[in-house]
Parts: sequence; C-alpha cells; structure tokens
Amino acid sequence: MGHRLRLAVVVFAAALVAYSVVERRAVAEEDTEQRSSVTQVDRGYAIPLIDLASQTERQVVVDREAGQYLGHPTTVLLEDGTTIIAVYPKGHGRGAIVMKRSTDGGLTWSERLPTPANWATSKETPTMYRTMDPRDGTKRLILFSGLYPIRMAVSEDDGRTWTPLEPIGEFGGIVAMSSVERLKGGRYVTLFHDDGRFFRADGERTETMSLYQTFSDDGGLTWGEPELIHKNDSVHLCEPGLVRSPDGRQLAILLRENRRVRNSHVMFSDDEAKTWSEPRELPGALTGDRHTAKYTPDGRLFISFRDTTHESSTQGDWVAWVGTYDDIVRGREGQYRVRLMDNHHRWDCAYPGVEVLGDGTIVATTYGHWEPEQEPYIVSVRLKVEELDAMGGNAGGKEATR
Repeated sequence: MGHRLRLAVVVFAAALVAYSVVERRAVAEEDTEQRSSVTQVDRGYAIPLIDLASQTERQVVVDREAGQYLGHPTTVLLEDGTTIIAVYPKGHGRGAIVMKRSTDGGLTWSERLPTPANWATSKETPTMYRTMDPRDGTKRLILFSGLYPIRMAVSEDDGRTWTPLEPIGEFGGIVAMSSVERLKGGRYVTLFHDDGRFFRADGERTETMSLYQTFSDDGGLTWGEPELIHKNDSVHLCEPGLVRSPDGRQLAILLRENRRVRNSHVMFSDDEAKTWSEPRELPGALTGDRHTAKYTPDGRLFISFRDTTHESSTQGDWVAWVGTYDDIVRGREGQYRVRLMDNHHRWDCAYPGVEVLGDGTIVATTYGHWEPEQEPYIVSVRLKVEELDAMGGNAGGKEATR
C-alpha cells in the first residue's frame, strides 16, 4: 500500500511539473506573440483617411503678414472655456515672439498684444503652459524659449502681463519645453531634447540625440537640473509629446524620429516619470513630428502632427490621428487619420496647439505654407469627432478601433 501511494505521489508530481512546463511555455509564446505584434510595424497605414483640406469654412486665419514667415504656435485654453492665448515666432523657430488672444473659443482673434522687449530675442520655438503652484494654488502661465540657455517668462494674470525671458539654469535644449505635465502631488515634469549643441554653453553637435526631463516643485517658477532619460545614435528620437492614460496611472511620450529611417516611437512611465521604458516603434499611422494630444469628450484621443509617415499620400501635410490610448499601448493603428490642411511645402508645417472646448469642438492651430510661393501663416481648424465619424471614420465611439 505504501509503495503504491509513493508511486502515485511521484506520478502526480511529474504531471504537475509537465503541466507547469507546458503552461510556462504557452505563456512565454503568448508574450512573444504580443511583443511581436507590437514591434512588427508598417511604414504606411490601412485605416481610413478623412480629408478636410478643402473645407475652408472650418478654417480661421489667426495671423498673416505679407512677406513675413509666421510659424510654430502653441496655445493655452483658460478655465473659462472660451479664452485661448496663442504665441508664435516671427521666423522659422527663432524670431520675435508674437502673442494673440481669442475670447470666443478661437472664432476671432485680437490684434497682436504687447510683450516684454526681450521676447524679440527669442532663439527658438516658444512653448506655453498652464501651471498651478502646489504650495498656495497660484495659477500661472509659463512660456519657454529654447537653445542655450533655456529661458522662461511668467504671467500670473492669465497673460495680461509677463516677466521678461530669464534663464532657468545653465543648460539648454531644442524645442524646449515640448511637454509639461502635472504629476501626482502637484510636482511638474517637463521634457526636451538636444543633439549636443545647446545643452551646455560650449556644446558641439554629436551623432547622438538625447532626451531630458526636469522637475519643478513650485508650480513652474524654478526647475531642477535635467535628467537624461534616453540617448541613441541609430534613431534620433526628439520632440516628446506627453499624454496621460485615461485612468491616470501611466504616462506616454510620443517621439519624432529625426533620422527618417524608422517610424515614430513611444515610451511609457508607470511611476510618474521616475523611470521610462525603452522606446518602441509606433505604427505608420502615428508617425510624424511634434505630436500634440488631447482627449475628446467620449474618451478618444485626437493627436495632431506633421505627417512624416514613410508611405503616405499626405506626407508633409498637417494631419491628425483619432483612436484610443489603448491603441497606442497595444501598437494598433487606431480608428482613422484626418488631413486638416494641405501644406504647399514638402515638410514645413504643423507645430500645433490643440484645445477642446466645452461642447466638444476641437480648435487645432498651426502654421504652414497654405498658399503656393507664399510665406507661412497661422490658421485654426475647427471640428468635432462626431462630424469625422459621420464622414466615414467607422462607427464612432471610444471603443471603435480597427
């Protein structure tokens, strides 16, 4: 009896081991298949394309000046839900910073507003963000101007008055700052990139592109020394566009690939920017420059960018992508793409501001060569995702993906 019992125990244990091996092998194969499905990306895309370029009734001219290049705007929508402030340079990136204000959700715009004298010395694309001081609740607008050193101006009266541009430290960077995000507890993180030329005063160009982040504990008044989060010389990842997951637990940054050999990439953080995943290539549908993402009222993402997809009929134009955050995580193509405007230049357009009004209207604002052989100027395009759904963007709704 004892012998039989021992034999039964041995057989049962062997069966458990065999089952465990098979189960682990199945899980490993499933994980490999999931990773493979994410990393095997297309250089083009198969989702629908909706073309709004000819619908001029959606377009509002924000600013135009004969013979003057106007470019690279960013916008902020204030808490009243209708006031939008826009800033942009008189030139390609560098040049005097212009500011305008709309009080009706972008339907009309003011004349150019007074700005501090040294805003005329801006060396880079200005970027502007809303922050709130965790210590006392003070709301601010902060405006950055990059290269070396990164400088910043501050307004505590919703953009009516501003400080001059002042250095935030002994460091610089390109398209600084390309993203700012409030973290849990009230801290802020901001991100930028550099190729060696501007990070320090005596910098020189290298073959490596580096991504940096820096933090503020006082609502954006001061910023710490930058931390390197990624560097690479085979793909040049830059212009990080940050978006938080719908449940608030994860951050993602969408990245331009500036060597033009691969698609755009994405990195993730599950610990409020303390650490980041290794970059992963995105589908062709999300390949572009200067990704700017906002959630629509139904929970989908509207992401605006310059189309640099390797195989695309709208390459070089101002486009947008509609899908879900889960599409990005799982490496799916999304729901559909939109051509917002036709750019009469092979690439120079679309560093956009994107705002979503209370009624769901998306006000997307950027620069581009909107007329042949003319200098670029600033235009807003107005739309709702429900309108896009009705034009053929599948059935609509936040679960609708390809």
